[in-house]
Amino acid sequence: MSAMVFFSATPIGKEESVSKYVARVVKKIKESGFNWQLTPMGTIVEGENLKEVLNVVADAVEELKDCNRISISIKIDYRRDRKSGLDKKVESVMSKIEK
Repeated sequence: MSAMVFFSATPIGKEESVSKYVARVVKKIKESGFNWQLTPMGTIVEGENLKEVLNVVADAVEELKDCNRISISIKIDYRRDRKSGLDKKVESVMSKIEK
C-alpha cells in the first residue's frame, strides 16, 4: 500500500509572505521520517499507511498555533495494489516524454 498526500497550509490574515510559516510546517514533516518533497505550491508526504500520513500532516499544521485561520488544501493518491514512490510517478511521465 502507498499513501501520497499533497497539501498546502496557508495562514490567512498574516503578512504577504508566508514562507516563515511554511518552513515551520515543512520542518515538522521533515522530522517525521516520512518521505516528503517540497514544491512551489505545496508539500508531498508519502507513507504506507494513510492514517499515519494524515496524522503527520495534521501535526505539522498544528505547528501554526499562532495563526487563527489557516486555509488547507489536500489531495490524496491512495494505492492498495502496490507501493508507489515520489520519484516513480515523475520517472514514468519523463520516460514517455523522451520517447
